[in-house]
Amino acid sequence: MPEMSGAQALVRQLRSEGVDTIFALPGVQIMAAFDALHEAQNDINLVHVRHEQATTYMADGYAKATGKVGVAMAVPGPGALNASAGLGTAFASSSPVLLVSGQIDSGALGKRQGQLHEVEDQLDVFKPITKWNHRVTRVEEIPEAVHEAFRHMRTGRPRPVELEIPPDTLANLGMADIIEPEEYPAASASVDDIARAAKMLSEAQRPAIIAGGGSLIAGAGAELLRVAEMAQAPVMTTQSSKGVISEANPYHTGTNYVAVGPASQIMPDCDVLLAVGTRLLFREPQGKIPRIIHIDADSDEIGKNFPTELGIVADAKVAMGQLAERLKVTGVSKPSRADEIAGYKRATADSVQELAPHQVGIIRSMRQQLDDDAIVIAGVTNIGYWSNVAYEVRQPRSYVTSGYFGTLGYAFPTALGVKVAAPDKQVVALCGDGGFMYSPQEFSTAVRYGINTVAVVFNNSAFGASRWDQTHRYDGRFIGTDLANPDFMKLADSFGAVGIRTNSDGFGDALGEALKANAPVLLEVEVPVEMPPFQIV
Repeated sequence: MPEMSGAQALVRQLRSEGVDTIFALPGVQIMAAFDALHEAQNDINLVHVRHEQATTYMADGYAKATGKVGVAMAVPGPGALNASAGLGTAFASSSPVLLVSGQIDSGALGKRQGQLHEVEDQLDVFKPITKWNHRVTRVEEIPEAVHEAFRHMRTGRPRPVELEIPPDTLANLGMADIIEPEEYPAASASVDDIARAAKMLSEAQRPAIIAGGGSLIAGAGAELLRVAEMAQAPVMTTQSSKGVISEANPYHTGTNYVAVGPASQIMPDCDVLLAVGTRLLFREPQGKIPRIIHIDADSDEIGKNFPTELGIVADAKVAMGQLAERLKVTGVSKPSRADEIAGYKRATADSVQELAPHQVGIIRSMRQQLDDDAIVIAGVTNIGYWSNVAYEVRQPRSYVTSGYFGTLGYAFPTALGVKVAAPDKQVVALCGDGGFMYSPQEFSTAVRYGINTVAVVFNNSAFGASRWDQTHRYDGRFIGTDLANPDFMKLADSFGAVGIRTNSDGFGDALGEALKANAPVLLEVEVPVEMPPFQIV
């Protein structure tokens, strides 16, 4: 075993696992790791941020854009806690993010001495929002711990992990072997389960497919579409799976998001529902619940929200490939449902247009300006909500949400991580004025590293959804929902970014101008307070 410091063992093992970028903010407990990154700066790009929340948001954006592991690093206590919102977002949306957290000196652990940044039992704080977390206190343990962290993120359902290392362990010298990366085979379904699923779909008169985020993560789009074509099944997606197949494809009927989407049209008459990589969290259909085939990498999700006739624990891409081959071999032939499926698609679009004509107009003008592979980060704001159902996504991994966590303020820093991962693609963050002000300081990061993202800030001088709630459920008793915003143009200029101001009518042209700027852009759009999909009146 060669001798090295704990920090060198950490960085060298991360490099062995294929890590090329780390998002971090320095502090005393992790300075040895920063020094080791200086040594490895030709192999690993360090992006330092202005608030620890951005470390995990950017790592999450990087992971969602690439499918690779995103890595963040922060000091313990307040630093790690600041990073927890991004880690929770990654957990909710099944994203492989590693948070390397500092600790207090190993000799002080558990003694409650009030050491700088001390949080007693910090591991317990992160257990609910990680798939696995662990603390190492010996140099020789570090490569194995990092390797184990990557095993958890690369097998089964990908979710974030946290690894804690005290500063003395990072600084100490020890003997350590760097471990080669491993390839982990994706789980397949049993032959009997696939045969049964094929039989159910073959015999179904009105089958349907709902594809969740797990299908997108697995890259199951081509296999899913083959099954849809053979079974003549309309495909519904969720906010987390938009783009798994192109939404321009005739089999795609729309995205289910709260009370909006094609499920209300399709489910009442559906006799067999194939659910792939989804929690199946939507309103229970009126009438009889269809027979359900549920494919998921996480056994805990099967049967959780709806009774499942056939549960299959497997990788979505592998299982759907097996199912497509079985249907091909059995020679299933069904009459075309093209007109019916087109009707579902049309009814969904008409419903959204009727509910939110102003928002749909903005979203369509955005779609016209963007390339097919442009990546949109839909923030927790009105246009973000409606984009879940109205924005047409044409390629996988080109639409990012915070999933069920609904993380206010995540969109802009997450977009920066996306742009670091995909520097040649257009990247647009849809922010509200409330959420954007969680992290305007990250324009400093954007300008420093040339991360030319467009942050669209829809400005209604309010926490809009809460303001709408007070209007319609609380008789206009307004309190705590109005905002005093800065001059966003001056804010952008102060960071050396480009500022553009417009209104709804000029949004399309302004976005086109923003996309041509060779700089980070803050595009302010003045909008009224409007109805979100979850408060339809």
